[in-house]
Amino acid sequence: MKKTKTKYICSNCGYESLRWIGKCPECDSWNSFTEEIIEENKRAPKPYKGKIQIQKIQDISAKETDRIITGIAEFDRVLGGGLMPGSVILLGGDPGIGKSTLAMQTTSKLNDKVLYVTGEESTKQIKIRSERLNLKSDNFYVLAETNLSVVLSAIKELQPAVVVIDSIQTIYREELDNSPGTVTQIRECTSILQDAAKRNNFCVIIVGHVTKDGMIAGPKIMEHIVDTVLYFEGNSNYSYRILRAQKNRYGSTNEIGIFEMRESGLEEIKDPSKIFLSERDKQTPGTVVTSTIEGTRPLLLETQALVTPSNFGYPQRVSTGFDQRRLSILLAVLEKHGKLKLSSHNVFINMAGGVKIFEPAIDLAVCCSIASSLSNKLIDNNTVVIGEVGLGGEVRSVSNIDKRIREAEKLGFEKVILPKSNLNGLKSKSIKIVGVRNVIETFSNIF
Repeated sequence: MKKTKTKYICSNCGYESLRWIGKCPECDSWNSFTEEIIEENKRAPKPYKGKIQIQKIQDISAKETDRIITGIAEFDRVLGGGLMPGSVILLGGDPGIGKSTLAMQTTSKLNDKVLYVTGEESTKQIKIRSERLNLKSDNFYVLAETNLSVVLSAIKELQPAVVVIDSIQTIYREELDNSPGTVTQIRECTSILQDAAKRNNFCVIIVGHVTKDGMIAGPKIMEHIVDTVLYFEGNSNYSYRILRAQKNRYGSTNEIGIFEMRESGLEEIKDPSKIFLSERDKQTPGTVVTSTIEGTRPLLLETQALVTPSNFGYPQRVSTGFDQRRLSILLAVLEKHGKLKLSSHNVFINMAGGVKIFEPAIDLAVCCSIASSLSNKLIDNNTVVIGEVGLGGEVRSVSNIDKRIREAEKLGFEKVILPKSNLNGLKSKSIKIVGVRNVIETFSNIF
């Protein structure tokens, strides 16, 4: 018998090695190499003898109206307007976050045929979930199968408009000797599903597991194969869920969809600013409201800070929903240009509601909340603070300032503090607008 040859592949980035390595030289991840069987029966590709169809781009018909509208506005917004026929969507998220629930709710409302392939649950379990979600559709078909050949045959027979694979880690190609869930199986199955989707013009939604670091399990090449990568985020302590696009060939990657997990399933949050500010105390030191833009939607959020004296030599800097490195930069700016002594204090930052914000326009609000907690002074509850803070302590302009102000007006706020450079042409009858140049000038306007 021939001796089986193996190689080792990094499950994070796809780097290949002939021997096991503790640390991947490509992505620096530890203990990520898995053993894979080398296929030895590879043959040289034969020249294609069929007819090749080459078209002028003017002769190709494609319209945005070709999209499949799911009826769930938050989901369609993230995708760029709906499901695009022939596209492959990768949906990732933590276990139990609601990936299968989201996939079922978005596809069960379609008027076209939907094939739901489940490799982890039985058909009875899917039926029980559909009754809990109150899903009723005559076009929703369920297939409990993990063999890719059987799945492709079912797709050919049913000819659905949308196919859901839950999850890709359970699907295997029988021609390969590797077990399901390995890098080779995931990569091959994804490539074959993508080819079938492009040829037959149906949409594929692939549900993927995530690793401990929150990355989709499998090599990075899997994300390059698909057209759209969606992450379903959430905190176990909150009922809110955020759908965020990390890659989208048919729309923007800045849009987010916000849902609330209830007993009847996922409910859309159409006015998230009001939800995130609903539990806000009237007067509390260290809290301030800010405005951020996610795609085309403005959101008002509460920034919370807690500053306490440190009894140890090295003070703590902890942030939830805000970049840790950005917090360190802002603390250094406040030390040098804001005249705040923070080197011997613990600083804790939290974005209320479990939301993660990466936009620099909330820098000024974070600085104000830190100053408020340190001095134990209150910030007016009807004030919104907006602005990016530079390394020199200056307050820099932000984009979409009109949308941010209109959102603050809609929720009844009375004052907005923003960069001086954003004042040009701004007028409002119901809200007071104050322009500031630096953090010192900001503190004098809020305290």
